[in-house]
Amino acid sequence: MQFVPDIPRWRQVAEVIRERISDGTYQPRTRVPSVQQIIAEFGIATATAQKVLANLRKEGLIYTEPGLGSFVAPHTPEGT
Repeated sequence: MQFVPDIPRWRQVAEVIRERISDGTYQPRTRVPSVQQIIAEFGIATATAQKVLANLRKEGLIYTEPGLGSFVAPHTPEGT
């Protein structure tokens, strides 16, 4: 991924995952990439990958099941 210099990397990666949720690449109640998978795909630091998932959780797009991972929320805030 080619990062835009003026936009924080976590925001750019979060936008990619947000788009994948929106376009159905990641279906409701299916697992989203783990921190390690995000690091491998986007070449970002651990803290940055954690911030991506934390932000998506805060937005209500994903939820985390301890010991299982993070999943797409059943209904996104837009009602889809």
